[in-house]
This record gives sequence, structure tokens and C-alpha cells, in this order.
Amino acid sequence: MKILFWGTPDFAVPSLRAVSDEGFDIVGVVTQPDRPKGRGRRLAPSPVKQVALEAGYPVLTPDRPRGDEFLAQIQALEADVSVVVAYGHILRREILDVPPMGSINVHASVLPQLRGAAPINWAIARGHDTAGVTVMRMVEAMDAGPMLHVIEEPILADETASELTLRLSELGAEALVEGLTLLASGTLEEVEQDHDLATFAPKVDRATARVDWSRSAQEIAWFIRGMDAVPGAWTELNGSPMKLYRPTVVSAGDFVSASPGPGTVLATDEAVGVVVATGEGAVALTEVQPPGRRRMSSGDWIHGRGVEPGQRFE
Repeated sequence: MKILFWGTPDFAVPSLRAVSDEGFDIVGVVTQPDRPKGRGRRLAPSPVKQVALEAGYPVLTPDRPRGDEFLAQIQALEADVSVVVAYGHILRREILDVPPMGSINVHASVLPQLRGAAPINWAIARGHDTAGVTVMRMVEAMDAGPMLHVIEEPILADETASELTLRLSELGAEALVEGLTLLASGTLEEVEQDHDLATFAPKVDRATARVDWSRSAQEIAWFIRGMDAVPGAWTELNGSPMKLYRPTVVSAGDFVSASPGPGTVLATDEAVGVVVATGEGAVALTEVQPPGRRRMSSGDWIHGRGVEPGQRFE
């Protein structure tokens, strides 16, 4: 079976490697163009492009995957099926239909839950107990195609989006290989989604990731873990933004007898962290990133007198 692989970030790399290791014929790789990266803002290839070039695969990097010229390029590769893993663009019908066996996608949720750009972030931020991956046939509607293979996985206690992404990238590779093997043998069953049960996971960005201290401690803990490490949950202290990591839910009554406003720093304990009041309860932040500084333990920040009880996060 000849594969045209589409993908861009680190999440897609295990799938690319797995397809190659299982002996499928990768006839080409489509990924996003090189982007500025780092302090010098030099152009850098995507993680998928780096792996594809090392393996000697033909690589296409269109600004947009459309148009007659690009269509002719992928037709010339004569793939049997397109495999799409976190590519980053919506594909039009004329592109999806180029391979005779169509196009399939690895999506990081158990569909129809969490359709959209950021299923891992929102699975954690919304307090889900489980996550997973779905291999599905692609249609023009977002993440709405028939399901070909599904693997469900529990979300671990205190797991962050960054950690879950690593686990699901490997699980997605496993599911993809199993799905392709069934597809090649003609034994794959397609199951329509129950569209009435669909939920959505929109893209996360800096505006999305600001902490609302009026929410409960548990909701805020989920949210901070869900935004880790990109874009990173953030708040303001003395008018300057800073990022927050590794929260735990604690009892506000263990640190103060009164009822301070949400966002108020209740305690700065090098062992426990920075304890902050919320709309209900309190959270202890064990890692932070102050303005213009690296990510660090809260103990180091406290030791450097970066924060004191009574100050307020906004």
C-alpha cells in the first residue's frame, strides 16, 4: 500500500515512523512550510519535515494545500491512501479524493467527543477521566467522518496536556498501523458517529489561556494542566503577565481563616508552593514562569522574594 503522509508537529512523528517501520510505501510527505523559530527567528523545518528528509521521502510544503499545481503534484505520487496526522489545514474534497482508497485521519479523542483543533487540551481542562485516539475516514465536515479504529485511554492523576500528548502520539501511531493493516486486508469496518453526541475542542491561544480565579479550585487545576505547556495558563501580578504550572487543590482553610477574594495569594511555602484563593477552595502552584524568566519551581521564586502573601493575581 502506497501512503501519502500529511503532518506537521511532534505529535505526528511517531505515526510517520510507525508507518515506515511496518513496511508501508511512503511515496511523499506533505507538511507546513518552514516557520521562524527561536530568539533569532530563523526559519526552521517542521518536526515531520526533518524526519521525512532524513528518511529520503519527497516533501511538499505548500502554503495552502489547494490549487491545480498542488493537485497535480500529489496526483503524480500515485498514493493509494492519504494519512493525515495533525497537518494543520482543512483539506478540500478534491484533495481528499485523490487517492483511490481516500483519506484517513488520526484524531486525539474518542469521537464524537472533542472534535476540533485542541482535543487533548480540552479533555484535561474540562476534567475528563478518559482520552484516546480515533482513526477515521475524512469528510469535508470537521472530524465528522466514519470511525475506523478507536483506542480509549485513562487520563492519569495530575497529568498535563504536554504529558498526555506524548502518550497519545504513540497510541495514535499504534492505532494507525492497526487501521491501515485492516484497510489493506479489506476487513476494516466503518462506524458512523452519533453526531448528536458531538462536542467541540476549539483552538487554544493566549487569550483562551488566561486563568479565571472566580472558578473553583478543581476547575482551575484542570485548566492550568490543560493549557500546559503551550500556550501556558497565565495571570497577571502587579500588571505583568506570568505563567502557571503544576497546580494541586488544597484547602484554603489550612492557610487563612478569613475569606479573601479570588486570586489572593494566601501563602508562600517553599515545600507546598504558592497558595492562591479561588472562587471555591485554593490551589497550590508548584511551578511558575515570571515575566522575562525561565520556568522554575515556586520554591525558587519564593526564595527570590518574587511573591508575598496578600498580593493578588488578576
